[in-house]
Amino acid sequence: MTSRDANAQPGAASRVIVVLCPHFRPDSAPTGNVMSRLVDELARRGHQVHVVTALPWYRSHAIEPGWRGRLVRCQTTAWGSITRIYPFPGSDRRSLMRRAAGFCAFSALAALVGLRAGGWFRRVDAVIAMSPPLTMGLTGRIVAWSHRAPEILNIQDVFPDAAVETGTITNRRVIRLARWLEALSYRRADAVTVLSADLAHNVCAKLGDAHQAKVHTIPNFVDTGVIVPRDRQTALRRELGIGDEPVVLYAGNIGFSQSLALLLGAAGSRPDVTFLINGGGSGRTDIEQMAAGLDNVRLGSYVPEDRLSELLATGDIHVVPLRAGLARVSMPSKTYSILAAGRPVLASIDPGTEVPKMLAASGAGVAVEPDDQQAFDRALDALLADPKSTAAMGRAGRHWVEQAASPAAIAAAYAQLVDDLAQRRNR
Repeated sequence: MTSRDANAQPGAASRVIVVLCPHFRPDSAPTGNVMSRLVDELARRGHQVHVVTALPWYRSHAIEPGWRGRLVRCQTTAWGSITRIYPFPGSDRRSLMRRAAGFCAFSALAALVGLRAGGWFRRVDAVIAMSPPLTMGLTGRIVAWSHRAPEILNIQDVFPDAAVETGTITNRRVIRLARWLEALSYRRADAVTVLSADLAHNVCAKLGDAHQAKVHTIPNFVDTGVIVPRDRQTALRRELGIGDEPVVLYAGNIGFSQSLALLLGAAGSRPDVTFLINGGGSGRTDIEQMAAGLDNVRLGSYVPEDRLSELLATGDIHVVPLRAGLARVSMPSKTYSILAAGRPVLASIDPGTEVPKMLAASGAGVAVEPDDQQAFDRALDALLADPKSTAAMGRAGRHWVEQAASPAAIAAAYAQLVDDLAQRRNR
């Protein structure tokens, strides 16, 4: 297991890289934003990049207007190309089997399209495949083989661990199949990148001693030039009917991994505070039902990328709630964006994992035990009672993230990894 140097210098050679990812701009998924900016930085360093991704569909779980009518759309860019394919979305986000079938179909089509990325069976220097979905691991392996290139498997969340922990998957046969596919994907990859030391230990434990050298820790990043501290009195506040009162904000996916019931539990006894839950996902309907009757709870929808900084500025305190046992299989990368916005964080998350370590190092907030309503309430009251201290936490977080998580530094680490693998292949 290794950790790449964030200040690594790019290789002298210009490389040809194929990127396989489920989301890419203008799709609004957080992982799409990450991969879009990574591609921008790799292109800025002189590399040619060919992206295979889905047609935009994340926001409403359906192909967005203007992108419908074609199974595959190809676009030539100044730095390479983007090929967008049908993602096989389903209307029922709760149906695990339907989602699995969609992932498999998308991954199979991505493999076929990936064979011609940059030219049929052209030799490229590296293939970067993003997971989840887990099936993209084998897609990356097939595309890498066709181009005679090494494969870098980028793990955003360790699957199926998160789904098993939350009870989303309970069928033992399905779990065994997923774990087999997970292990196969890791072993077949030439390098595996993860977002934190916790995820690295998880993956290394499954690989065994012979494969641990292929695991590299490269965190996600945030564009501190786009997400900047702003005045708390935003237009979004007015649109949602929020006044000058403190706002406790959760922004992101509303699913089974997030302990959003903590916010609703706190809202019931704090009528002078507005609790804003902004996002969508498979758990939104449940949250809407639980929030019925709570006048100080607002539920917002996804905002366009150009309003993300405004959304983050709307909250005075941001919450990162992850259920017990999940911090070692999932890294809430939204934390970087919150720090870039200059806002303090209240994290309800497994102790000793990446987010609590980040908050301790930066002084940008506090972390409490996961799923503990009393601990959450006490920490929230302390933050609400001292606005000057919470504002200082926000400033400290902004300063820290500017130094530790810039897009250029993370792209340099990926460029160096690509260069290392390409040179090893040539030898």
